[in-house]
Amino acid sequence: MGSMEALTAPENGSAAAGGAGGTACNGAGAATNGGGMERRLRSSAASASWAHLPLEVGTRVMCRWRDQKLHPVKVIERRKGSSSSSPADYEYYVHYTEFNRRLDEWVKLEQLDLDTVETVVDEKVEDKATSLKMTRHQKRKIDETHVEQGHEELDAASLREHEEFTKVKNIAKIELGRYEIDTWYFSPFPPEYNDCPKLFFCEFCLNFMKRKEQLQRHMKKCDLKHPPGDEIYRSGTLSMFEVDGKKNKVYGQNLCYLAKLFLDHKTLYYDVDLFLFYVLCECDDRGCHMVGYFSKEKHSEESYNLACILTLPPYQRKGYGKFLIAFSYELSKKEGKVGTPERPLSDLGLLSYRGYWTRVLLEILKKHKGNISIKELSDMTAIKADDILSTLQSLDLIQYRKGQHVICADPKVLDRHLKAAGRGGLDVDVSKLIWTPYKEQG
Repeated sequence: MGSMEALTAPENGSAAAGGAGGTACNGAGAATNGGGMERRLRSSAASASWAHLPLEVGTRVMCRWRDQKLHPVKVIERRKGSSSSSPADYEYYVHYTEFNRRLDEWVKLEQLDLDTVETVVDEKVEDKATSLKMTRHQKRKIDETHVEQGHEELDAASLREHEEFTKVKNIAKIELGRYEIDTWYFSPFPPEYNDCPKLFFCEFCLNFMKRKEQLQRHMKKCDLKHPPGDEIYRSGTLSMFEVDGKKNKVYGQNLCYLAKLFLDHKTLYYDVDLFLFYVLCECDDRGCHMVGYFSKEKHSEESYNLACILTLPPYQRKGYGKFLIAFSYELSKKEGKVGTPERPLSDLGLLSYRGYWTRVLLEILKKHKGNISIKELSDMTAIKADDILSTLQSLDLIQYRKGQHVICADPKVLDRHLKAAGRGGLDVDVSKLIWTPYKEQG
């Protein structure tokens, strides 16, 4: 601020001195005087903007994102950038209010438009005003990725506690195999790894280290070339390994740490003994490289056939998520049970499951001649009757007549819904699945 005032004063002095020299100089002096006033106004505006610094937690302001456009953000946390005591020397952890929490990040002051700083307003009123401004399409896009859909089991106090505890990502990046991956969410790694900008994972045993040199030394000693456990499926370059959490406790815990970086709703299970992990891999001459996984309880009273599911970011949009869901139902068929995913489903998990249920059920309805009951559909697909009912109701394909549900399956309507549900992803070749249900293992 002082430097701007120092620049303004000499300009005024030279203008006054020029005024004694004649008309032309008077004109120049007037122009210079006007320029000085304009600079003072700019300086005053800048002073007003800088008066907000350092920004308080909860402040709302516009921030320049990676698309080089300004987007509204809320300041979640702040930290000093260096040992300087200047109020401008802060970094801010911001939440882009238009987007999912996975895009939250640390930004520097120059990315913020201080002229747009807002005082704290009542959030309920603001949310209502924001929703009125959005088109239905925009709102649907946000709803599809909004994180809170994964927290239905939490009451208001627990939700606030969860958000406070996990509000700032503690690990910014990881290296896994040949990929460097930006993380999405907080994961409760041991305290000595907090604020480590990047973690290095062994892609086979999932041990993690702080430095690349440590990983390189580890890789020379690590004998694994695939996840520990039994290979239960191999088709082409795809393999599935079943890992018992009791037999491979460290691997199971490390997998949970890793998964939590990309799943906001996930509860971290330290007691992995009760779970089986099904790890999907792409295989080549260097080994079997994890692309995703799902877990399930060894014994579930609620008929859950899947507890948690993740496709790692580099492998998303390739059909692997749909493959994992289909695989969980093939295991249920082998067990002779109906299954359903553990609730609550994450935001993207709900979309994926609804798509899977739609494709499987409508393909059967298209081919089936005559009447078919929800019980028969459940027996054929291993999908729980409640999930079948909710899916068909969401598609307006079911009516309640004379005390029972009746499926209305017009072929053109089925085709339209199938097209909207999208492609089914990779097929599970059941003939390549060699597996014995857990309860029957020795």
